[in-house]
Amino acid sequence: NCDDALVSPLPSAALTSSSELFSTHSPSFAKLNRRDGAGGWSPLESNEQQWLQVDLGDRVEIVAVATQGRYGSSDWVTSYALMFSDTGRNWKQYRQDDTVWVFTGNSNADSVVHHKLLHSMKARFLRFIPLKWNVGGRIGLRVEVFGCSYKSDIADFDGRSSLLYRFNQKLMSTFKDVVSLKFKSMQGDGVLFHGEGQRGDYITLELQKGKLSLHLNLGDSNLHFSNSHTSVTLGSLLDDQHWHSVLIERFNKQVNFTVDKHTQHFRTKGDSDHLDIDYELSFGGIPVPGKPGTFQRKNFHGCIENLYYNGVNIIDLAKR
Repeated sequence: NCDDALVSPLPSAALTSSSELFSTHSPSFAKLNRRDGAGGWSPLESNEQQWLQVDLGDRVEIVAVATQGRYGSSDWVTSYALMFSDTGRNWKQYRQDDTVWVFTGNSNADSVVHHKLLHSMKARFLRFIPLKWNVGGRIGLRVEVFGCSYKSDIADFDGRSSLLYRFNQKLMSTFKDVVSLKFKSMQGDGVLFHGEGQRGDYITLELQKGKLSLHLNLGDSNLHFSNSHTSVTLGSLLDDQHWHSVLIERFNKQVNFTVDKHTQHFRTKGDSDHLDIDYELSFGGIPVPGKPGTFQRKNFHGCIENLYYNGVNIIDLAKR
């Protein structure tokens, strides 16, 4: 039931724009089916540098959008793009099939054109970017956004802390591991999580110069031979303050490593099929025993959301 109208209940100040033709054409009149003012938003100039922005008040899940032209006029948008943001400063373009998606707009002023998104967006701010408009008129727009409130478990890391998940027993030996999370950061280096065992086993996920690297070693205590360890790198420019999803699935030596929509399938090296980790996993850094706040490698500075390890909600567990 995630299909509530999100724009209509907002105050007028929640809608802003790049410019407005007159005060009667301001973004405050850009709500769907409204006829007040001049019947919608029109910018001062009709060009591709214009935008209509909605502040949804909180982070929400957006599943659909709808548009109209300016009421009773020859002003409507025939195609547009969408951009979204959590902050209103860093923007990301809505994509489908790895390309910036162009939405079909209106063919007259008053018919509603509705689009259900193939991939929902989680954001507080949404921008409509007109690309083309009626050749006999100007840019004219009224909009609605459909979705629902979005609640998630988020942990903030300030670069000086980490989150520890301690096992019930001294040693955790697994043949299968599944780790999933979303993260965002403006720093290109930092450990997202790490676990290690006394026999040389370890698993580490870290940002390195804006790329994400997964390091694994199964049952090899000889740390002097680098060719017995496995490292795989995915992604680039992941320090852009946008959310990125990560999924790591390991069964014996077979690993699927997914960052956003890109997956690397690989087979680990080492002598064993199981991963032996002592005591705990750390998230956000690798603390040095006996030295609180001290880390062996650069620790993570940013946010981690919906963090699961083998079905355990780590952030929710930490809040209890």
